Amino acid sequence: MKKYISLCVILALSLSSYGQMKNYWQQHVDYTMDIDVEAEKYQFKGKQKLVYTNNSPDQLQVVYYHLQFNAFQPGSDMDIRLQNIADPDSRMTVKDSLGTSSRIARLKDDEIGYQKIVSIKQNGNPVAFEILGTILKVSLNEPLDSGKKTTFNMEFEGQVPVLIRRAGRNNKDGVALSMAQWYPKLAEYDVDGWQINQYIGREFHGVWGNFDVTIHIDKDYTIGGSGYLQNPQEIGHGYEDPNKKLKIPDGNKLSWHFVAPNVHDFTWAADPDYIHEKVMGENNVELHFFYKNDKPAVIENWKKLPEKTQEILAYFNKHIGAYPYNQYSVIQGGDGGMEYAMCTLIAGGENLGSLIGTTAHEFAHSWFQFLLATNEMRYSWMDEGFTSYISSAAMNEVMDQKKELPNARAYNGYFYLVKSGKEEPLTTFADHFEINFAYSIASYSKGSIFLSQLGYIIGKDNLDKTLLKYFQNFKFTHPTPNDIKRTAEQVSGIQLDWYLHYWVNTTKVIDYAVSKIDGQNIVLERKGTMPMPVDLLVTYQDGGTEMFNIPLRMMYGSKPTKDKVLESWSWVNPSYTITTDKMVRKVQIDPKNLMADIDRENNELQQ
Repeated sequence: MKKYISLCVILALSLSSYGQMKNYWQQHVDYTMDIDVEAEKYQFKGKQKLVYTNNSPDQLQVVYYHLQFNAFQPGSDMDIRLQNIADPDSRMTVKDSLGTSSRIARLKDDEIGYQKIVSIKQNGNPVAFEILGTILKVSLNEPLDSGKKTTFNMEFEGQVPVLIRRAGRNNKDGVALSMAQWYPKLAEYDVDGWQINQYIGREFHGVWGNFDVTIHIDKDYTIGGSGYLQNPQEIGHGYEDPNKKLKIPDGNKLSWHFVAPNVHDFTWAADPDYIHEKVMGENNVELHFFYKNDKPAVIENWKKLPEKTQEILAYFNKHIGAYPYNQYSVIQGGDGGMEYAMCTLIAGGENLGSLIGTTAHEFAHSWFQFLLATNEMRYSWMDEGFTSYISSAAMNEVMDQKKELPNARAYNGYFYLVKSGKEEPLTTFADHFEINFAYSIASYSKGSIFLSQLGYIIGKDNLDKTLLKYFQNFKFTHPTPNDIKRTAEQVSGIQLDWYLHYWVNTTKVIDYAVSKIDGQNIVLERKGTMPMPVDLLVTYQDGGTEMFNIPLRMMYGSKPTKDKVLESWSWVNPSYTITTDKMVRKVQIDPKNLMADIDRENNELQQ
């Protein structure tokens, strides 16, 4: 009963969020799935009932699904991309006497991934469908009008691929099944139309809804993943109430029944050797941990993880907003780390600091992407960048790192990218960057700087308020760049259209210089092509210091500050002169290094 009360609360919060956005709409799905797993063959059969609500103003003639396991086949778009991109992901390639090639290209028939559709019905009647790579196109017998629902019933079969990226079987840690993007998943239809990019291996986008999933698997397997287990006393495996009697059914398999309310994905992992532990986090959130029991050093690190995860949860609750579900699971599985609904899959554990850092990053995604569900294909910088910013801040506090600028590495990465000449605008679709490192630095580093530099423009206190208000207004929706910009404008009273445009839509760079000191006169120069406000530290000949703030005229305001605020600087003027009351000895632009100025050597001048 507690879980269903929580669902009602979540839905109420979701509806309150919609009230903040006039004319906003989003689609809704209700999945009921029954999956039978043949673990020894790494195959499964499934039945899916999907009730689809069309909240758009449009009549729909077709719907699309993602079949992402189909990417793990020789000749797939993911395979061809690996063979042609200049810097392929090393995790997805193999180098031997035959040379370097895509791991996918070498998969055998019993190693590939697939999702085969046996049948599809709409409202009880068969419908025509077509599979194009990782996309399933379904032509409707009955058009779906605005405001109406329709029901699809599907039978499908799947094979779990050898783990190459995100999902698969038998990863390097020995985890049997990492079941991400494993089911036919309805594609999102939004104001931009159908979001049906072929799966290349990056991120995901999904329709908000409710999942009711039953998984039948051999009794010795332990499952961790999305949702709340509804029948713990029939399962055991660490889920049971120790004060109640277990009622394990006869037979070789257990039937795990999960319910995941108001999410946009469902993921699970399974292994016969998982250790399952759980602790209580802030606001009575159950934190579950699943990890292998075969390496003592790794086990020791995983046993230290729960305490830090409790602290990380508390940090995010305070600085973004309260985690709305009653459960979160950290699961050893997959490759690297990847976020999913109410859980994450994390590989490794040999290094404690790395394990905690990866957990912090992936847990942060529960807010930036799984609650503030931006379209990761279009806005990967909002997903990875915002997550990188807040997880760096969390690690700085939880691990007592004492860094003045927690995301300093993001600035260094961005400077490296600019110097390389390979930078592309943040508007580039995630899969369409020319090279992988340009995508990674743009999304993670430049996206992180977007927030820390926003704090430089509007003030750190206003940035903190912006993140809280952004979460409150847009949780359980699909926010866009304009939503974070407008939120920051509402909080600060400062106009920010110019900032979003320059930082996201262009590759123009920031470069300000102190060009001249002449007695009491200081001449600043804008050498770069992106304008910014300027913080200035002036040291006088008598040893005294004074801070100045020069707003950018396009801001039509200035951040709250104790510094002396000067006349605004228009972007059309390449230089700006200040006359002080005393003789000047030294001038420094942006002493806290919050501005991503690509040449900091000219930021300081002394006479």
